[in-house]
Amino acid sequence: MSEKDYAPLSSACVRALNDKLYEKRKTAALEIEKMVKEFAAVNNTGQIKRLLKVLGQDFALSQNPHARKGGLIGLAAIAIALGKDTGLYTDELIKPILGCMADQDLRVRYYACESLYNVVKVSRGAVLPHFAAIFNSLSKIATDPDQHVKNASELLDRLLKDIVVESTTFDLDGFIPLLREKIYTKSPFARQFVISWISILNTEPRLDLIGYLPELLDGLFRILDDTNLEVKKICETILGEFLRGIKSDPSKVNFGAMINILINHAQEKSDDLVQFTAITWIKEFVQLSGPAMLPHVSGIFTAVLPCLAYDTDARRKTDIKETATAVNYTLMKLIALQEENSDEDIRPLTATEEQINNELDLPSVVDHLTSYLMHNSIQTKVAVLKWIHDLYTKLPNKMVNYIDVLFPALQKTLSDESDQVVQQCLVVLAEVISTPKSSKSGHTVS
Repeated sequence: MSEKDYAPLSSACVRALNDKLYEKRKTAALEIEKMVKEFAAVNNTGQIKRLLKVLGQDFALSQNPHARKGGLIGLAAIAIALGKDTGLYTDELIKPILGCMADQDLRVRYYACESLYNVVKVSRGAVLPHFAAIFNSLSKIATDPDQHVKNASELLDRLLKDIVVESTTFDLDGFIPLLREKIYTKSPFARQFVISWISILNTEPRLDLIGYLPELLDGLFRILDDTNLEVKKICETILGEFLRGIKSDPSKVNFGAMINILINHAQEKSDDLVQFTAITWIKEFVQLSGPAMLPHVSGIFTAVLPCLAYDTDARRKTDIKETATAVNYTLMKLIALQEENSDEDIRPLTATEEQINNELDLPSVVDHLTSYLMHNSIQTKVAVLKWIHDLYTKLPNKMVNYIDVLFPALQKTLSDESDQVVQQCLVVLAEVISTPKSSKSGHTVS
C-alpha cells in the first residue's frame, strides 16, 4: 500500500507500528494519541474514523503479527486520547480487538487483552452494549495455555465485573442465556470463570440473581461434579450462598421450577457431594415451600428412598442418609398437615406458587411406593411400608382405590426374608383390611 493509504498516519509511524520491537510500537502509539487529541479538539471526526479504520483493518487484520500488535496498541492509544468521548467509537475500537483475542500468536492475544483493558477502562459503561461479545471472548481465553495471556485477561475480567456491578442499566435478562450456555463447559478454567461471574452477580442484591436460578442450577450441579477439587469447592460455596439467599427470602423463589433438577442430581451416586447437596436442597425446599412440593412427592421418593439403604461408617454417606430421613419425615408431616388443614410450622406459599396445583399426585405416589417394595434394602422397604400405612391412615377414602395394585404387592412382601419388613407389612395389611371399602372388595391375607 502507498503511504497515502495509511493516512493520517505518517510513514515513520507506519514503520514503527510494524516494528518487532515493543518500544518502537509504543512510540508510534504516543504519536497516535497526540494526533487524536488534536483531531478531537477541532471535532474532526472524519479523521478519527479514518484512523480507526486503518488501525482496525489494515493493521489488526494484517498477516504480519507485529502489525497486528501495532494495530492493537494504536487502538488503545485512540481510546486514551478520546477519554470520555470513547463511547462514540466503541464499535470501531472493540470489534477488531476481539478478533485478535483469538489470534494464533500468543503475544497478539496478550496485547489484545491489554488493548481492550485500556479501551474498557476509559469507556466504562459505554462498553456494555458489547458485553456479550467481550464475555464470550473472555470465557474462551480463560482456557488459554499461556499464563501471561491468562493474567492479562483476568485484569480485564475484573475491570468488566466492576463496571457491571456499578451499572444501573446492565441487561441481566440478556446475559442469562449466554451464562446458561457457558455454564455447561467442560474446562475447569472456563468453569471457574463462569462461577466467578455468577458469584459476583449474586453479591449484588438489586440484580436478584435468585430469580434466574432455575436456568443456572443444573449447570452448577454439573460443575459440582467436577474432578478438580478447587472447582468443586468454589461451586459448593456459591451453591451455599444461593441456598442461604433462598432461606432468607423464600417469597421470590420458584421452587417448582427447580425441584426436578434437584431430584435428578440427588440420584448421582458416583459423587457423594453432589448427592448430599441436592438432598439438602430438597429438604429445605420441602420445609420452605410446603404444599408446593406435593405434586413432586413421587419424584422426591426416587431421590430419598434409596438413600435410606446406606449402611456405612463413611461420614458423607451417613450425612446423606440422615438428610434423606429428614426429608421423608417432613413429607409425611406435610401430608398430615395438608389433610388436617393445620397451621403448624410449614411456611405458606408465595404469590407465584399459589398458581401451582398443590395436590398430591396419588397414582404416581402409589406406583413409586409399590416399585420400591422390591428394593433390596430393609430400611427402604420398611420406610415404604410406613408410607403406605400413613397414606391409608390419612387418606383412606382415596387409598382404597388402589387396593388392587397394592394388595398383591403387600402379599408378596409377606415372604420377605427380613422379620422387620414382614412385621411392618402385617401392620399395613391390618390397616388396609380395616378400611371399610377394602373389606368389601374381598381381599384376604393368605
